[in-house]
Amino acid sequence: MVQTLGIASRSKSQVSELARPLDEGVTAFRNRPLDGGPSTDIWLDALTQKCREGRRIVNVATVVATGVKGDGQREILGLDVITTEDGAGWTAFVRGLVARGLRGVQPVISDAHTGLTQAIAAGLPGAAWQRCRTHFGWNLKTRVPKAAQDVVGSLVRSIFAQPDAASVGAQHARIVGELAERFPAAANLLADAGPSLLAFTAFPPEHWRQIWSNNPQERLNREVRRRTDVVGIFPNRAAIMRLVGAVLTEQHDEWAVARRYMSAESLTKAGPATPILPQEERMPVLSTS
Repeated sequence: MVQTLGIASRSKSQVSELARPLDEGVTAFRNRPLDGGPSTDIWLDALTQKCREGRRIVNVATVVATGVKGDGQREILGLDVITTEDGAGWTAFVRGLVARGLRGVQPVISDAHTGLTQAIAAGLPGAAWQRCRTHFGWNLKTRVPKAAQDVVGSLVRSIFAQPDAASVGAQHARIVGELAERFPAAANLLADAGPSLLAFTAFPPEHWRQIWSNNPQERLNREVRRRTDVVGIFPNRAAIMRLVGAVLTEQHDEWAVARRYMSAESLTKAGPATPILPQEERMPVLSTS
């Protein structure tokens, strides 16, 4: 940045002085109280970044939470850098959001990473977990031959094209049955994922497209990637937090003055969240024999 201003070089102390206001702003943003009312819907995701630690280059996970407030506006809820996407890292992150005032959460949308789903169940026990349909589709493709992937994908997408909750459930059962004969492994996966994959049906239909996948978060991730790919390898975790935090702070401010992501009227119709079902209450797993 300073080179673009015509300054050839800066000492480490001068760079630290330039970065100090940025660090203070990002820290204040990350630690701010979440007291602007309940966040009814939240999305959780992570991006892998490379940074130097000691004499090694390691991968670390930048975890991000976004949400929709009761008035329908989107916001960045939190950001952290953790060593790996394990249960401990995600649980600490989710509990940190709750400690800062996160409340009123109904659906939590994410992929099916084991550590993440455990953190949701432990930290947000009253919330429904919506498994991202896009990530699930990628997982399902690994259970069928390549030549059949497009056909199976079209069948699964038909589940989400139904107009009401009853039709969605009936279509899901129908597709499981159709897949069971030719692709039992795919049918088994689709049946087992039913409660989490179809959790969106407990909420107003006008919200379905926003909450049945992590696509809103993916668009944010692409913007972060656009900035971080220029760096490549960060010198330390603080540098990751500085850049990603600045990008997310800017996005948060843009959302604050943008058109509402969801209508406040439809949010009032959502009602109480459906808790995550324990394994024994989920749809029976089909036999692959």
